[in-house]
Amino acid sequence: MKCNHKRRIKRRINRPRSGPGRSDRKGMSLAELAAKFPNERSATRWFEQVRWKDGRFCPKCGGLDTYRCRNPQPMQFRCRDCKSYFSVRTGTVMECSRLPLRIWAFGVYLMSTSLKGVSSMKLHRDLGITQKTAWFLAHRIRQGWEDFNAGMLSGTVEADETYVGGLEKNKHANKKLRAGRGTVGKVVVIGAKSRETKQVRARVISTPDRQELHRFVRQHVRPKSILYTDEHKGYNGLHQKYRRGVVVHGARQYVDGDVHTNGIESFWAPLKRAHKGTFHQISAKHMHRYVTEFAGRHNVRDLNTADQLEAVARGFERRRLTWDELTQ
Repeated sequence: MKCNHKRRIKRRINRPRSGPGRSDRKGMSLAELAAKFPNERSATRWFEQVRWKDGRFCPKCGGLDTYRCRNPQPMQFRCRDCKSYFSVRTGTVMECSRLPLRIWAFGVYLMSTSLKGVSSMKLHRDLGITQKTAWFLAHRIRQGWEDFNAGMLSGTVEADETYVGGLEKNKHANKKLRAGRGTVGKVVVIGAKSRETKQVRARVISTPDRQELHRFVRQHVRPKSILYTDEHKGYNGLHQKYRRGVVVHGARQYVDGDVHTNGIESFWAPLKRAHKGTFHQISAKHMHRYVTEFAGRHNVRDLNTADQLEAVARGFERRRLTWDELTQ
């Protein structure tokens, strides 16, 4: 019996996998990260290779006739077409940042590998920068996930909305709204998830009314797709362009054959846990940035860690976020 048991275990171990699940992805330890970026030069070279994988170009005019300057002042490269100087930071979220690129690379790693997010206080301690700088850094890195929270879903898609925010009873007296109960003071987030690809699209909306819900679905779900929602009245009318199925949560109906929204509802769990346990407080003004981070990180989670870092770094292209834009 014992030998048969061992043979069964061996057969299970040697059985070929049906697909490239997350268990097959290659991670990256902190020791490997430190070896990958031992100094500023290695980080600079990595960002250059990621951004200019198909050849260096001028971020200002798009010209390909560029060269490396002998004197790196004011910048390392120059375009022969428009005579502009530029660096790997120019035209990205890293432009005008005084932080070393090695700190940027470490920040991308910490935020990519922290499934429940990482607070600015932890970045401040781990990277040896001020909390204010860490907060600014995190918001700029979040822009790298924007491309992964865009595009259309098709096939069988689940859609749902949720409320994110703290309880009124837990707020300081001068921050309580005193305008009712339940959803008061919370931010509305709507999301959709493809059952086939597991991809998610999510964004903050002003109110869960028919106009907002329909706009989101039209922007992120292809017509004629199968669309599963709950009984919210805001989804009424979508059957004209989608094959809609409904579960009536109010009647304690959560699954009706293949009709359910459990997939997208499971996506809300890490976002809400992060709100309570990691960030503790997220202002409504910046909630959309956190939603983008969680949706984008979810959508690249099956990639190897090294590929995730490259994906986020490529997302820095043609994006800027200044301190004034963030705080005003």
